Amino acid sequence: MNTHIRPAATVILIRESLDGFEIFMVKRSTRSAFGSLYVFPGGKIDAEDSSPAIYKHCEGLSDDQASSKLGLQSDGLAYWVACIRECFEEAGILLTNKHDALLQDLSKLDEYRQQLNSGELTFNDICLKHDLHLRANNIVPCAHWITPEIEPKRFDTRFFIAKVHAEQLGIHDGFELTESFWISPARALQKYHDGEMNMIMPTIKNLMKLNEFSSRDEAFNYFQHIEDGGIPAILPKFIKKDGEWIGFLPGEEGYEDA
Repeated sequence: MNTHIRPAATVILIRESLDGFEIFMVKRSTRSAFGSLYVFPGGKIDAEDSSPAIYKHCEGLSDDQASSKLGLQSDGLAYWVACIRECFEEAGILLTNKHDALLQDLSKLDEYRQQLNSGELTFNDICLKHDLHLRANNIVPCAHWITPEIEPKRFDTRFFIAKVHAEQLGIHDGFELTESFWISPARALQKYHDGEMNMIMPTIKNLMKLNEFSSRDEAFNYFQHIEDGGIPAILPKFIKKDGEWIGFLPGEEGYEDA
């Protein structure tokens, strides 16, 4: 079994709506990791995400500050960069300052997105060419999950929420993702319980937490004020009993024995 754990970042886009707020969800294709599941945009940290050159484009957040928030020694800001890059690659939403000229050129944005996904250029190339101001200060960590040992592919994933404007629609890439939509946490949970949306535990737990809030800003402010390093890592454990897998979370009875 491959026990290598890859660092990854997942971003929960959150926007205001008439009934409170909505989050952006996607469905992964059968060709990608976690195929056919409904998730949030995200992926593994790339080497260039921790480039000092790209850190210079992050608005309102230094690497020292980001690392402190995550309880890391360095390169915490790479997770913010990965959130922004993956969001653009997978959802077509570029989390950059609204005054950046590139945001006004939709055809160029789509062209860059295709080139980025095909490997013709890097996200750093785009940032440098257009002097982008990445909205790192509009993104806050909200959860930390580690893939259980029973899985062949394992990720150490930091989850973040990012405030976006209501007019930012988002669209899936058509390859790794086959569906995308805005939905309230309560509605997403209902669809999960009705068997209409297949999800894994981290997605469900994040939706349950977000469902406790009544507005986008209330949710964002809650996570923004969590103390540095204050989000614990959650490593689910599983045991097989009578032919079925039973899962445990930290703190639950049986977890230490699993």
